[in-house]
Amino acid sequence: MAFEEKLLTVPPPVEVAGRHVKRYHVTADPAGIAPEVQEAAYAILPTLLPDPDGTPPATFVVLHRGGDDGAYLNAYSWVWDNVLHFRGAAAGQPVLGCPDRDPTHFVPVDRPWIGCVWELPPIRHERDAWVRHLLAPSAPDLAAYLADSMPEGTTGDIA
Repeated sequence: MAFEEKLLTVPPPVEVAGRHVKRYHVTADPAGIAPEVQEAAYAILPTLLPDPDGTPPATFVVLHRGGDDGAYLNAYSWVWDNVLHFRGAAAGQPVLGCPDRDPTHFVPVDRPWIGCVWELPPIRHERDAWVRHLLAPSAPDLAAYLADSMPEGTTGDIA
């Protein structure tokens, strides 16, 4: 089977456990990610977030619905001013320690993996947005960072 990019949608940011969370959803399904999978993923999110350290409290997540039973939540949080903290969770993927094939039964994943080829494009955008809005200006602008998301389209649409 030939490689194909997946669809990327960008729901509005939300606040979770005192952090501003930018969201990216990745799926091959034109209908998007089922609401019950989204709800389950965002319910586990607080357990994936680091403690505050003085860095503006910003995180971005990639919620990916795989082509099988799997669903994956990658949480990338800004810490130490310019470092990404990563924690992930998965559902429906027994090979990653999930207890069943239920795509709403998320559990933390302890592997040192940061994302697959469809989950990585937002990292590039978010790195550049963090520099553009928080590190380069004379005064950091968290609101501008939160408004600066990768455009919807496919995972291969990199501006």
